[in-house]
Amino acid sequence: MSDIKNSATESSQSEQRQFSAEVGRLLDLVVHSLYSDREIFLRELVANAADAMDKRRFESLTQANLALPENPHIMIMPDKKSKTLSVSDDGLGMSREELVQNLGTIARSGTKAFGEKLSNAKPEDRPNLIGQFGVGFYSAFMVADRVEVISRKAGTDEAAMWSSDGKGSYTLGKANREQAGTDIILYMKEDAEEFLEPHRLRAIIRKWADNISWPVVLRETKEDGTSDEQTINEGKALWLRPKSEVKPEQYTEFYHHIAHAFDEPYATLHWHAEGTVEFTSLLFLPGARPFDFMEQQDRESHIHLHVRRMFITDEAKLVPGWMRFVQGVVDTDDLPLNVSREMLQSTPVLARIRKAVTRRVLNEIKSRAKDNDESFRNFWNNFGSVIKEGLWEDSEHRQEIAEIALFHTTHDENLTTLDEYISRMKPEQEAIYYLVGESLSALKASAQLEGFRARGVEVLLLTDPVDSFWPDRLHSYKDKVLRSAAQSSSDLEKFESQVKDQGEAAETDKLVPALKEALGESVKEVRPTDRLTGSAVVLASEGGPDLAMQRLLRRSGQNLPPMAPVLEINPRHPLIRRLAERVAEGETIADYATVLLDLARVQEGESLPDPAGFSRRLTGLLAQ
Repeated sequence: MSDIKNSATESSQSEQRQFSAEVGRLLDLVVHSLYSDREIFLRELVANAADAMDKRRFESLTQANLALPENPHIMIMPDKKSKTLSVSDDGLGMSREELVQNLGTIARSGTKAFGEKLSNAKPEDRPNLIGQFGVGFYSAFMVADRVEVISRKAGTDEAAMWSSDGKGSYTLGKANREQAGTDIILYMKEDAEEFLEPHRLRAIIRKWADNISWPVVLRETKEDGTSDEQTINEGKALWLRPKSEVKPEQYTEFYHHIAHAFDEPYATLHWHAEGTVEFTSLLFLPGARPFDFMEQQDRESHIHLHVRRMFITDEAKLVPGWMRFVQGVVDTDDLPLNVSREMLQSTPVLARIRKAVTRRVLNEIKSRAKDNDESFRNFWNNFGSVIKEGLWEDSEHRQEIAEIALFHTTHDENLTTLDEYISRMKPEQEAIYYLVGESLSALKASAQLEGFRARGVEVLLLTDPVDSFWPDRLHSYKDKVLRSAAQSSSDLEKFESQVKDQGEAAETDKLVPALKEALGESVKEVRPTDRLTGSAVVLASEGGPDLAMQRLLRRSGQNLPPMAPVLEINPRHPLIRRLAERVAEGETIADYATVLLDLARVQEGESLPDPAGFSRRLTGLLAQ
């Protein structure tokens, strides 16, 4: 790639296409909202080029025709006369279809939400957002009026061109490129000509991309027309350097490169393992959660696996799915270079590496969890919902994860551990009680908690989707069984209520059968309860999953058999007392019964089987 001799064909052979509305909006936000740190565009383009070259090198292990050329590198070429900046690589390249897929669309479900967050963010926070969402290539429009991409897929003879001004459309056409790889040509804005200065480009590369393993070469054109080429990055693998020689800012810069992020890492783990298997690892626990992290369908780890300093894959699953937020590199000499991705999954050496890496990361998290300080609580708020997946799926580490997990409870506003919960348990308490719901505010107002509050019994408040599943799998912690508060009304009998004057209880001997007759098969049973202090009714489930689990399964498309709930009534509530009087006087309460059941459903966040009927009946009763 000593010279660029590539070109696009005539416009008559070109095709113009429109960006989607969301992509157009996002481009507008990128161009106009991220000026505070414009230099990141070069880091993104160089990082993409390095990724393309890593991919080609790996593919060439099994396909000789994809071999890299002699002395492969990334070339940066500023041209002050034409006011262009070019970034070229010898990577895998892209076909016409891949140009459309990778540059013409943004295949992310959170594009609109990202745009809203970006437009509302403070100026000092905006540069971080681009890394959180990974818009990468599109940052070029911060400094360019127009961007051209000429690419030729390795192993093919055809090249294609993509061009856009970032204002709603892009052009596709044929192009010429002598060899495989990609050229990105930026036609610079007038106020961005600083990025055509060689000294400025050197400073940016050394700041953001000094540890990229491929040579980054700057071609500087002199006044007499001659050019000079100079490698401007150090290019030595950071993870192979002794820890004593690496500065904190170098770790941070490498984290930014490997994770495509801009936050400060929460923890850095750099070590060399020796024994039955030998490897070097440089891993990071992120300091912030990527914007669309919880929307990603891929639950696998993407730690980079290197063999003898050569990138092999980021799909080796070096840590379990519940650690997929971990970023970094693992490098070993104990695997063959030509091992396939399929063979990797069954290689004993890799299995030992996985076990060692997982243990090291878990020990780091456990060590930081001991302090339960603000920094760890922030880390847990970012990734706790993912770590708790291990309580469900990882039998080997389940108890250790339970030891570090943090929870909201009814005790106070602070996050607490299970050990702290146990230390506050009542002497006669045998179980750890929990309640699952969609939000913390809804749980705190739940009627299911009234009996526990009245007796001073603490309850865990769980709001993540996985919280419906893992308590059954964990089952117990330090000999204390985990039990849903929604299915534990009988447990309350062993605790004395601290609420004394709740009013006179109604006689329910006639009311209960009247309600059951009116509700029929809609309920499994109707019964009085003393676990309510403010609500008239509450639902309970028996002999199956609790109500929160039933809702989750239905929303996920599971066909559950009909599960009629138990309707519990509060005999001390004025409404229940009045209904008992009406039944004793021989009045019919069918509409009241149906409304009571619907109110109990609403309290639990259930959908009503007949919303219009509920509205009609409630309106009629209010009119009386």
